[in-house]
Amino acid sequence: MASKAKQADSFRSDVPSTVARSDAKAVRTWKKTHDSAVETYGEGQRARRAAFASLKHTHEKVGDHWEPKQDAGPSDQQAAQQAPASRRGGPTAEGVDANASVSHLREVARRLEIPGRSTMKKADLVEAIKKANRRSTTKAR
Repeated sequence: MASKAKQADSFRSDVPSTVARSDAKAVRTWKKTHDSAVETYGEGQRARRAAFASLKHTHEKVGDHWEPKQDAGPSDQQAAQQAPASRRGGPTAEGVDANASVSHLREVARRLEIPGRSTMKKADLVEAIKKANRRSTTKAR
């Protein structure tokens, strides 16, 4: 029994804390992409950005962890662009699925206990979820 716990700890090591608190698929996606990016670009921020970009296509950040998205695909306008991330620049939705429906974003906001969510427009919901995610991640560390 102790060896299974040790394997689980080993499986989740070497990943960012938000990924470590996520499901096994999120951890595998991040690790596989990161390892491949390290082979291509070397260790560093570029490999980490590539891993998060890949994760954002299958998962969305909710609070202090990543959850599977209903439909895989880019999470925001930045992720949908064809240019490499290193040349795009500009703001991102920080893992919030900005391409999701307003009703989905309101459900995420409800789970994060964001006040005033029922009257917020889509852009406001994305910003409020981003802020709530940052707070949750900081608190979990």
